Amino acid sequence: MAADPSAPPELSAPPELSEYVRSVNGIELHVTEAGSGAPLLMLHGVGVDASAQRREIEALAGSHRVIAPDLRGHGRSTRPAAFSLRDHVDDMIGLLDELGLAQTAVLGGSMGSYVAQALALAVPQRVRELILVVATSHGRTSSTDRVLAEHADELRGLSREQQQQWLSDRLFAPQTPSSVRDQVRDWYVSRYSLGLALSPDQIEAANKAVLGFDFRADLATLEIPTLLISGRHDILNPPAEAERMARLLPSARLEVFEHSGHLPSLEEPERFDSTVLAFLAEHPAVS
Repeated sequence: MAADPSAPPELSAPPELSEYVRSVNGIELHVTEAGSGAPLLMLHGVGVDASAQRREIEALAGSHRVIAPDLRGHGRSTRPAAFSLRDHVDDMIGLLDELGLAQTAVLGGSMGSYVAQALALAVPQRVRELILVVATSHGRTSSTDRVLAEHADELRGLSREQQQQWLSDRLFAPQTPSSVRDQVRDWYVSRYSLGLALSPDQIEAANKAVLGFDFRADLATLEIPTLLISGRHDILNPPAEAERMARLLPSARLEVFEHSGHLPSLEEPERFDSTVLAFLAEHPAVS
């Protein structure tokens, strides 16, 4: 029987997510995975974990094998009292080894973009493409701590939790709908209800891990195709940072999302997905 052209299109079921643990570099990494095809390693930002990227994982798993670890110090992975950016890099190399992956595309957001850059510089032969979202190539402190320090007078007397709420309210573009803001707030509430929220000491350890990184002198050596995505209203890593990176990287292009702050994958999800998938399609994996 011929299909009824007036009938609404069938919605495909979201890809099935699997979760597992791998022992690497002396710790246990909790990993979320979905999809099949060319691998895509997805690295989250500071203070969150892979569950915060569920929408992106499901969107990209239709064409890729998306591998999203909780980075050390976060989520369900081991939370050492202290660790470094190099530890994150060694963890990712160990995870690729455990999964038998010689090469992968890497997508990193915010802190995840710092880990992605460090990984690409450490083992460029293992990174097929780089997607750096709301990124910067250097920082004396984490971007979060920098912004809080810049507004110290305004925030004086507030608890760390109140300061984080102040910051959360400013992560978005002015026009971002309340439904998106509520989605982010609800995710944080869920972490507390599940006992997975980071303690103040754990947040401090996560921020200390990215103290004083600076890749500017080395980015010119990366011949890896790179997509930079920035939000016009991002106060943590403004577009000017990505513009400087685009000038330093030999094979990079920059997309500025005009209606986004620090979370373009949630603020402009359709554009984010289409931009990332089109970029990955330009550089198909060689089997």
